[in-house]
Order: sequence, then C-alpha cells, then structure tokens
Amino acid sequence: MYPYRFSNVMIGYLNLATLLASIPVIGAGLWMAKGSTATCSSMLQTPLLVIGFVVLLVSLAGFVGACFHVAWALWLYLLAMMLLIAFLLGLTAFGFAKHIQDAKYWRPALACVVGSKACPKIASWTPMDYLQHDLTPIQSGCCKPPTACAYSGGVAVGAQEEDCFRWNNAEGILCYGCESCKAGVMEKVREDWHKVSVLNVMVLVGLVCICACGCCAFRNARRSVSEYPYGVNRMHKIHPRWDYYWWRWWRDRREQLY
Repeated sequence: MYPYRFSNVMIGYLNLATLLASIPVIGAGLWMAKGSTATCSSMLQTPLLVIGFVVLLVSLAGFVGACFHVAWALWLYLLAMMLLIAFLLGLTAFGFAKHIQDAKYWRPALACVVGSKACPKIASWTPMDYLQHDLTPIQSGCCKPPTACAYSGGVAVGAQEEDCFRWNNAEGILCYGCESCKAGVMEKVREDWHKVSVLNVMVLVGLVCICACGCCAFRNARRSVSEYPYGVNRMHKIHPRWDYYWWRWWRDRREQLY
C-alpha cells in the first residue's frame, strides 16, 4: 500500500473538485452551441468548451497521479499548471483590449453589442435625456450621434468628423460603424478587465500554492516507485554502527507484537 502524504491527499481532493466542476462548464458550452449565434453567447462557445476539456484532462492527470502515485501523470499535470500560470501572467499584464479594433475581433464584438439591447433602451430618449442621465461607454459611442455633429433634416452638413456621416437613425445601423463605437467598446472592456485582473491575481496565488503541493506530490510519487521510498541510502561505511543491530532487533520485535 502506498504511503499517502498530505500533499498527495490535498492535490487529489482539489483535482477531484475541479474535475467535477469542469462537467457543467462543458455542458454550458454545448448548450450555447445549440442556441442563437446573434448574441454574446456565440463568443463564449469555443472558449468554454476548450477550458472545460482542458480542466477535465488536467484534473484527471493530477487526481490519478496524486492518488495512485503515477509520476508521469503528475509530471504532465505540473507542466500544464506552469503553462497556465504563464498564460494568466501574460493575460493579466497585456489583456486583449487593443485587439478589438481588428476586423476578426470587431465583428463578434459588434454582434455582442447589438444583441445586448443597449441601444433600444434609450431609443426614445431626447437630447435633454442624454444630458440628464448617465450613459454607458457603449451607449454613448454606438447608440447616438456624436455630440459635436450638426444635422439639418437628419443629414450631416458641412465639414465634420467622419462619424457624423456614418450615423443613421435606422435601428440596425445607428453609429455601429463609427470609430466612437469602437472607442466605447474598448472603454467598457478596460473597465471589465480591471475587475477581471484582480480575480486573475487571486487565481495566480492559488495556482502557485497548488503547484508547490504538486511538486511535493510528484516527489512522493517518484519515491514510492523507487528503490528507496524514504530517500536515497547514504550509508558510506562498510560496517554499520553499533546501534544498527539493536534498532533492527527492536523493529523485528515490534512487528511480531503488532
């Protein structure tokens, strides 16, 4: 029977919990895959499925390695944990707000904005309402004409910013093609990312602690299958000390009694 250490037990229970938690994450991704693709849900399908399956496989490797002393499974588990820590460090430091302006990222982000129903909520507002109420960055940039624009009969006149000519009162157009809309989305992403970064730091601290326990569990797993499960034999003398025989006799007697 393998000698279970605290680190092995802790890693085993933690990975059992994350393994069970990955099942609803995968289920949510599969459920979104069958739903509508016109809202933000379409942007979350692939990330949820990838995260769910990765957590499932990594947790399975950690659970098997810690509970059954499988050294190679724990080695893969530690490698995955280190890659995850590096990924979170990069994500926390750099984020992805600057990528919103790229066409391949802007299209799904715009679909998310349209599906969020942010603009229909203020469709009946007057210019006075805009001054009296607080608008979100998305509502300010995407749902109304730019403040500096001048219109005559609903048409921009004179030499003005390009956003003034992009504005259209049609519900499906509005100012979704304006640069101010992209700026509003980026500002909203920055606000949300600041909150996510705090969570990322907390997760990083937890992952470092788990990785440290995983290293101890990996060492225990290697010892359990090695020739010296309690450490390398460092005896360098040909003849043992005088107390060797005494301790050997005492150990044999204790095994006979118990």
